[in-house]
Amino acid sequence: MDPERKESLRSHFRRVIFGTDTPSGKAFDVALLWAILISVALVMLESVPAIKDKYGWPLYIAELGFTALFSVEYALRLWVINKPLRYAFSFFGIVDLLSILPTYLSLILGGAHSLMVIRVLRLLRVFRVFKLVRYIQEAGMLGRAIAASRRKILVFLMAVMSITIIFGTVMYLVESPEAGFTSIPTSIYWAIVTLTTVGYGDIAPQTWFGQFLAAAIMILGYAMIAVPTGIVGVEISRAQDPGPECTSCHATGHLPDARFCRRCGAELPPWGASPAKEP
Repeated sequence: MDPERKESLRSHFRRVIFGTDTPSGKAFDVALLWAILISVALVMLESVPAIKDKYGWPLYIAELGFTALFSVEYALRLWVINKPLRYAFSFFGIVDLLSILPTYLSLILGGAHSLMVIRVLRLLRVFRVFKLVRYIQEAGMLGRAIAASRRKILVFLMAVMSITIIFGTVMYLVESPEAGFTSIPTSIYWAIVTLTTVGYGDIAPQTWFGQFLAAAIMILGYAMIAVPTGIVGVEISRAQDPGPECTSCHATGHLPDARFCRRCGAELPPWGASPAKEP
C-alpha cells in the first residue's frame, strides 16, 4: 500500500475511533457502547445455570463474536495511535486487553485441572464495564474532581483511621473478651463496622460505658458520611464553573486563586462575580 494512502487511512480511523466531534466518531462510540452493554449482559446471563444449560452454545458463539469485535477494535487503536506502547500500558489499554484476554485463554488452556482457572479468568470479561467510562463526559469531570480533592480525602481517611484505632483500643480496655472484644484488631473491626453504620451485630458492648461509646460512634458515623460528599461536591462545582471571566479579553479557565488573566494580564474580578456588561 502507498505510504501516503496508508497514513491517510490511519488518520481517518484515528478520527473515527478517538474523535467524538464527527458524525462517524459519534456513531462508532454509540455502536461500541451497545456492544459493551450487550456483551456484559450476556456474561451475566451465562452465570445463571438454567440459562447456560439451555442456551450455552448460542451464548458461547456470541461471546466469540464480541471477543473478535473487541479484538479488532483493540488492534485498530494500537495501529492508529502515534504511541501504541503508551496506550497499551495505559489504564484503558489494559482494560481493553483484559476484556478480550479471558476468552483466548479459555481456548488455549485445556484439561480438567485448569477448568477452575479458566472459570475465574473468564470473569475478567466484566472489565468491559470500565470501557463505558471513556464515553461519558461526566465521568471525566468526576475524575478531575476526585483528583483535585485527593489530599483532603486522604486527610479525612487518616482522621477516620485514627478515630477507629482510638475507639477500638478504648473498647478493648472497657469490654471483656466474653463480649467479643478479644483483641485490639477485633475491637478496631467493631469500631469500623459501627462507624460506617453497617452494624453486623456479631460483636456488641455489654457495659454501660461501652454502649455509650457505641452510641457516640454511631452518631459520629452519620456525620462522617457527609464529609467526603461535601469535599467532592465542592470540586465538582468548581469543575462546572469556568471561573472568573477576564473583562478585557474574555478568557476563562483561570485557577481559583488567580488574580490576573492568564492571557492578557488584566486584573480579574472576584470568583463568582459576573463581568461588567459593556454599555
